[in-house]
Amino acid sequence: MLKRTILGETLKNIPWESRPEGCKDVVWRSEKNPIIPRDLLPNSNSIFNSAVVPYKDGFAGVFRCDDKRREMRIHAGFSKDGIQWDIDEQPIQFVSEDDEIGNFEYAYDPRVCWIEDRYYVTWCNGYHGPTIGMAYTYDFKEFHQIENAFLPYNRNGVLFPRKIDGKFAMLSRPSDTGHTSFGDIFVSFSKDMEYWGKHRHVMGTRGSWQSTKIGAGPVPIETKEGWLLFYHGVLTSCNGYVYHFGAALLDLDEPWKVIARTEPYLLSPQKMYECVGDVPNVVFPCAALADAETGRIAIYYGGADTVTCLAYAQVDELIDFIKNNSRL
Repeated sequence: MLKRTILGETLKNIPWESRPEGCKDVVWRSEKNPIIPRDLLPNSNSIFNSAVVPYKDGFAGVFRCDDKRREMRIHAGFSKDGIQWDIDEQPIQFVSEDDEIGNFEYAYDPRVCWIEDRYYVTWCNGYHGPTIGMAYTYDFKEFHQIENAFLPYNRNGVLFPRKIDGKFAMLSRPSDTGHTSFGDIFVSFSKDMEYWGKHRHVMGTRGSWQSTKIGAGPVPIETKEGWLLFYHGVLTSCNGYVYHFGAALLDLDEPWKVIARTEPYLLSPQKMYECVGDVPNVVFPCAALADAETGRIAIYYGGADTVTCLAYAQVDELIDFIKNNSRL
């Protein structure tokens, strides 16, 4: 019996595949992976770590597309089914009233979040080091850039899909200028999307698969049990970083309070398209679609920093797994 656990809209056309026969995992991969190849665009070296949201009668997204010069940019795209994508060959050209923030060095790892009357885009933005770039759009054709959220160095800026206690809320992971060998998740609040404060620590690293650093993934999903947050965790192996992802439940009113958190990972790099690519051994979730009626969740993730993939879960089963396999 469905519990209507997700507090959100019905999404009847959510991408979905039933769990493969014999699979006992709480999260399972799409048989169509990778759904977006690295060379979908004539000049793309790789397309990965991208954001997808429902839009009109289909879907829209913002995609990380590293080109053949190896420059990191973000592109807009549309899809009728969330699997076959038409991505603009040209990077997003932001409308900016301030040349100081409009002249940035790079853009990667976007997230997209609908709040009230528009879609907000956050991304890792090169402004004298990595920080959180921000923009909004109504139609995924014109994008208006607003102030960067934080000083460098910061990554993985992820907005909550509604105000909390009358304020916008964002998760982030303070970092450094390089390939950050550390990182905890924090939450910050703003009255106007320009000035951010009331910073609170959410959670830090843990042993094994999340021992080096962690970072927020897709926009949190509101449920009766709390905010459902997928996040990535990194292990430093003898052969370099290995990226996994897990999930946590955060308090709805005070999201810096962790209710439960997976001790085992939900997904690790095991398939060829996750283990072999520009950066081997990476699964990196950046977007999740959720259907309140059926409890279905579709998770978009990057594979080996090269391609875009899909995985699936059922919310009640997933929440039970988080709560039964938690160690705070």
